[in-house]
Amino acid sequence: MFARTTRRIALAGLLALGLAGPAMAQNFPTKPLTLIVPFAAGGPSDVIARLLADHMGRTLSQQVVVENVAGAGGTAGAKRLASADADGYTLLIHHLALAAAPSLYSNLGYDTLTAFAPVGLVNTGPMVVAGKLALPPVDGKAFFPYAKAQADKLTVAHAGVGSNSHLCAVLMSQALGAKFTQVAYRGTGPAMNDLVSGQVDVLCDQSTTAVPQIQGDKIRAYAVTSTGRLDVLPNTPTAKEAGTDLEMTIWHGLYAPKNTPAPVLDKLNGALKAALKDPMVLDRFKAVGTSAFPEAEWTRDAHTKRFGDEVAKWAASLKAAGVTPQNAN
Repeated sequence: MFARTTRRIALAGLLALGLAGPAMAQNFPTKPLTLIVPFAAGGPSDVIARLLADHMGRTLSQQVVVENVAGAGGTAGAKRLASADADGYTLLIHHLALAAAPSLYSNLGYDTLTAFAPVGLVNTGPMVVAGKLALPPVDGKAFFPYAKAQADKLTVAHAGVGSNSHLCAVLMSQALGAKFTQVAYRGTGPAMNDLVSGQVDVLCDQSTTAVPQIQGDKIRAYAVTSTGRLDVLPNTPTAKEAGTDLEMTIWHGLYAPKNTPAPVLDKLNGALKAALKDPMVLDRFKAVGTSAFPEAEWTRDAHTKRFGDEVAKWAASLKAAGVTPQNAN
């Protein structure tokens, strides 16, 4: 009798859980959401996050509050999401550095491949190799030979170990066979400020924040890391055109904690899709040299596959570059 009663209770519990998902999604959201940006305000991830937060908030009829949780190359923000309730109210926007983190840090405090539920891919674009205006080279073809010859004197800024700007600096060093003096910041915003003021020499930054500074004649663009030139920087060559084998495409994705109910994830994915279909959002993307993923890749499954592929890709690339994991704190 006791065993039968226990089984009935367990079955009732499972049925309740099965019904809870659709009911939760139907009512979701009933309060404001938090969108974690794992870097400082003013950086490229922050720019994209605030654009999405505004649009998704209107679609979901709830405010989406952006929270900057900077530190440890973006892993502090990721750790914050990994420990959040799996109810869809806490989200994370992150770029490919989330996939590179397991190869860069030995004590993340979470399993990168299982701690997050991908919601959808957001945007993709190249990095821009830029320098302070006082640097002698005036174009990309002159810059890369100069950088190789002056590697021990050049300071290359980045937004912290594991950031896109750091990964780009690693690849540039690898492509040129040169070792630069790297200067780490808590975000791309502070790094860009010091590049503009001439405190550092070079920054490999995402187009989303580099393009406005270049167009304002505050820094000089030397190359883009895509296979083709950017429409907004038509006179800036690709790194290949400038004579070096440097190619890097960055992307952002939206994440929830693992075990977030699928119906809630689907609703969030729907709000993201609505933003990516908006011509205003697409025009804003284009203006800063980035673009939405093709519509066929807006699914949660497509995001999950790309994320797994990138984890494997960066594990191989960083190992080849001789990068060893370090403490994240």
